[in-house]
Amino acid sequence: MQFDAKAAKLLEPGQHFTISDCPGLRLEATASTRSWVYRFKSPVDERMRQVKIGTWPKMSLALATVEWEKLREIRAAGRDPAAERRAARKDERAAEEVARAAAARRLTVRKLCDLYLEGQVEVNRNPKSAAETRRTFERMLGDFGDLDPATVTRAQAFDLIQAYVGTPVQAAKLRSELGAAWDYGLDAGRLDSNVPNWWRLIMRGKLRSKGRMREGESIGPAKRALSAEEIGVLIRWLPNFSRLVEDVVTLYMWTCTRGSEILSMEVEEITDESDGLWWTVPKAKTKNSWRDHAGDLRVPLVGRAEAIVRRRMDVVKSGFLFPSSGKSGHVEQKTVSAMVWMHQPYSKTRPEYVRPRLPVAHWSVHDLRRTGRTQLAMLGCSEEVAEAVLGHMAKGIVGVYNLHRYDDERRRWLTALSNHYEALAKAEVVVPLVRAA
Repeated sequence: MQFDAKAAKLLEPGQHFTISDCPGLRLEATASTRSWVYRFKSPVDERMRQVKIGTWPKMSLALATVEWEKLREIRAAGRDPAAERRAARKDERAAEEVARAAAARRLTVRKLCDLYLEGQVEVNRNPKSAAETRRTFERMLGDFGDLDPATVTRAQAFDLIQAYVGTPVQAAKLRSELGAAWDYGLDAGRLDSNVPNWWRLIMRGKLRSKGRMREGESIGPAKRALSAEEIGVLIRWLPNFSRLVEDVVTLYMWTCTRGSEILSMEVEEITDESDGLWWTVPKAKTKNSWRDHAGDLRVPLVGRAEAIVRRRMDVVKSGFLFPSSGKSGHVEQKTVSAMVWMHQPYSKTRPEYVRPRLPVAHWSVHDLRRTGRTQLAMLGCSEEVAEAVLGHMAKGIVGVYNLHRYDDERRRWLTALSNHYEALAKAEVVVPLVRAA
């Protein structure tokens, strides 16, 4: 029959009609489409075959006729158009599979970073640090991660770091980690030895922290240590904090350890020894966990620190001394930092919450470590002992050959610091509490 658009629209699913001027050409209907089909007897095996040409109305009768003539010529030449179509599709699929396999083998910046994470970072760093490095790559690489690391130019490397220059600490972190990833790729033979490591060359000395922000303004990279008078005022004010924050802040001051170490303290790490109570921080929990010559950090608990730990151990018989229902199982350092911030005189967090305001302002809990280190120096503690109290390792060859752990010295000087703090707390200087208006 002659083609009729109206009749084509009225075809029911499963029906078809043929085009009388084009033997074997038909329009077949399904529930959703109308397809041009060439139906023929194969000259190869005499079996009926069919080839789909296109869909109507996207393909008109005229275009379908042109394609029909091409297929008919193939059949007239003794070839099977359907078999050739199948073979062509098979070749296309094989080519796509080869291309996918090549793409999977192709090294990209992102794959190089993954190799670096798995082969070096996750092996040598603690899980928290490794996870942060992985997040840095995921958050900051973007489309750059799809590039071939062997073809990255100096300009491309510069542009990536320049994009984050507004946050210089993060930009410097990204540059450092990418430089280490390139070094790893070169060492592992994944990059050719002549591939340049631009990250070691670009923007050197130009990514500096803007320092702290205070009341919306940058105050620069100033280091804060409380004065003797401020220490006394703060100690007397500590009961205004919640018991949790008071305990943690006190442990910062009386042990000079890091917040992450304090808040992950466990009952099993506390021992009552001949010279008093000791807290042994496992190497894996310290900042020196990646150093070969580092060991566990031994911390003598004296004065208020001993009282806090014994009180908490009476309640918590095993596990963390500062338990929490969170993922880590203990209170996080940022929680304590946020609570200290809440009590600063200039804090605008939750203005409806009336709370006592700190009489000693512009400090963070980490500043208490610097304060302790400063007070130890003022009391006459030697450099090597004071650094050992903070858990810092000696640098260079001294750190390799001097294996003395300074346990006796730590107890003697932390006891001196405890006595010093108690004396400051009893001083006559009184600063009134500052409360929210």
